[in-house]
Amino acid sequence: MTPLLRGAGRFIDDLAPRDLLHASFVRSPVAHARLRAIDAGAARSMPGVQAVLAHADLRPLMTCERIPVAIPSSAIRFHVDPYALARDELAYVGEPVALVIASSRRVAEDAAALVTLDLDPLLPVLDPRAGLEPGAPKARLDCPDNLVARHRIDYGDVDGAFAKAAHRIARRFRLDKGGGHAIETRGIIARVDADGALELFVNTQMPHRAKSVLCEALGLPEHRVRVVVPETGGGFGPKAPFYPEELALAAAAVLLGRPVKWIEDRRENFLAATQERRQDWDMEAAADDEGRLLAIRGRLCHDHGAATPYGVALPYNAATNLVGPYVLPAYRLDIELCLTNLAPASATRGAGRPQGTFVMERFLDLIARAIGLSRDEVRRRNLIPADAMPYRTPIVQRDGAAMVYDSGDYPECQRRALELSGWADFPARQERARRDGRAIGIGLANYVEATGRGPFESASLSIGPSGRITIATGATDQGQGLRAMLARVASSALGVTPEEITVIAGDTSAIPLGMGAFASRQTVTAGNALHCAAAEVRAKALACASHMLEAAVEDLELADGVVRVRGARQMALPLGAIARALGGTAGFSLPLGLSPGLAARNEYQPLGLAYCNGTHVVEVEVDRETAQVKILRYLVVHDCGRMIDRAGVEGQVLGGVVHGIGAALLEWTRFDDAGQPLTVSYGDYLLPTAPVLPRIEIYHMETPSPMNPLGVKGAAESGTIAAPAAIASAIDDALGITASDLPLTPERLHALIRGA
Repeated sequence: MTPLLRGAGRFIDDLAPRDLLHASFVRSPVAHARLRAIDAGAARSMPGVQAVLAHADLRPLMTCERIPVAIPSSAIRFHVDPYALARDELAYVGEPVALVIASSRRVAEDAAALVTLDLDPLLPVLDPRAGLEPGAPKARLDCPDNLVARHRIDYGDVDGAFAKAAHRIARRFRLDKGGGHAIETRGIIARVDADGALELFVNTQMPHRAKSVLCEALGLPEHRVRVVVPETGGGFGPKAPFYPEELALAAAAVLLGRPVKWIEDRRENFLAATQERRQDWDMEAAADDEGRLLAIRGRLCHDHGAATPYGVALPYNAATNLVGPYVLPAYRLDIELCLTNLAPASATRGAGRPQGTFVMERFLDLIARAIGLSRDEVRRRNLIPADAMPYRTPIVQRDGAAMVYDSGDYPECQRRALELSGWADFPARQERARRDGRAIGIGLANYVEATGRGPFESASLSIGPSGRITIATGATDQGQGLRAMLARVASSALGVTPEEITVIAGDTSAIPLGMGAFASRQTVTAGNALHCAAAEVRAKALACASHMLEAAVEDLELADGVVRVRGARQMALPLGAIARALGGTAGFSLPLGLSPGLAARNEYQPLGLAYCNGTHVVEVEVDRETAQVKILRYLVVHDCGRMIDRAGVEGQVLGGVVHGIGAALLEWTRFDDAGQPLTVSYGDYLLPTAPVLPRIEIYHMETPSPMNPLGVKGAAESGTIAAPAAIASAIDDALGITASDLPLTPERLHALIRGA
């Protein structure tokens, strides 16, 4: 039984070092303003307040003012990397401006409320399309304009395809902003140990990246910085960036010489944690008279937010994922990232892929309607056939490599989903419901997802003289079952039970290199790193036992943690005894000249991306009077290659579907015309809860990936990707409308029903 099931997990807020101080941030109350001065006199005079720190107080400790961008890109036109604390301009509501440190959280928060800011208000930029128009106000005064980055995808004869197309369909898609909303908010404890080394306990998805930033920003050598990730209650993308609060607390701990703790409250999470896109797609699709795609072209305006905490890959993900599992002969898309006075945008589960999938799947429904084809048939005619695998698309990924689908059978996946869902029988059921005055509909969507992104992930495996097996990895666990997955991989290779294995994840002192959790990658990368390391340890154990037992390696077996001679069970050596032999005896040679220790480490570098895929089918009922949507049935057929842990995969897919339902129907981060957030609690921002969720049926295909030894593909984000498109398709079918914007709230559906 795991510590979490016993209630023994230790999360960031469970940690309390001696002499602990508590922090509260003074945050920008406006979307855009010049910062003239900070008056902290009243706050500093409060009993229990240790310090009130602003940018000028932390600057002498730092070797660079801005947090380095996580993913550099030639597409970036100018840098808007965040400061630890705002310097002279406030760029979004919730931006950290000053840091109050006190004897308790209560005192820190009360003192923060006494800090006053002298501000000169400026016009905010809130809409990415309007922000790119000539004459638009600037979101940051030190930038030449708001076009912070641009990409372009352009292949095939786009104009020629449109010129000869039997059908041309134009549509605008507006997809609004949402968040990750993990059950545990962000949290940090920074302290300097007795030897003067900085330790940061933080629930980040990328601890080695955090260590790298701290070393660079504070001018510290690597051996003087340690980052540790305790148990974490969900990540979903917003915990991947390195945040200003992390650098500010680290600098404060160095400055004061005492540990400092900050736990984000839920309002701060709404204001200052990175959020996903607001995107405006102005698109056109061309198809022949048989419903086959000829070309897609258009423009994507993406809300980048006020800073670049992560990179500019999010809209590029959306643009490349638009192609999906379909043959698209020509494609041109101009992608423009607009700097706005909203919270910085970064990945949330799916990382842009649900948005690109939504656009493609909506176009396929529109083409089917224009030609008079069924929605499943128009997809069948455009799906990449199984015998075309591996399928090389003309798209170049953001790392410069070609986008190549490694394996899968997309037509079969759709066929199974339709058969299992009773798709062919639905028209009769729909007609009976209509006679009863009920509006029901069915929808489908297909998707692919690039998983297992590199450049590498690390894993080490060691067996001590006690026989205990320890794994360390640069991957991190946010509750997605990473430790259980790795224990299964090692147990299979070493013939032991998973319970006999200890997994250390998210500790930069345990392993020197690591990338962390993002892009549905850790089973592919960390799983294969451990698979290779375990194979090396297994081979070494057998070679050593062969010498010690005087038996050929091929006559040995490894089971239950013991190497035995087949047919002579009394001739056996526990793995601990082999580890002791390889630990050496002073003055004596190791067996067979083997290297010391029963251990191995591997930094696995994927040969290429592994593409999972799937089909979603959903049935809904819509109340025409209230525009309330009830999901009656939800079915997924999913292919993530070889499954190491079936229950874990199903949990990930199910959780992803729930995220997708929220994005489709409920979740919408709203702002007023001044850039003030209107959704700062769960009374305003709605999440999918048990009463609105159907039973989600999950079925599996297993098409092993040829790109890695385990044949695995990722699964963690996949459930999210097709959900909004499938739900929109079902709502269209129920009401006879065409939904183009997300989320599909009752207000929006009412307008569409009236328009129809």
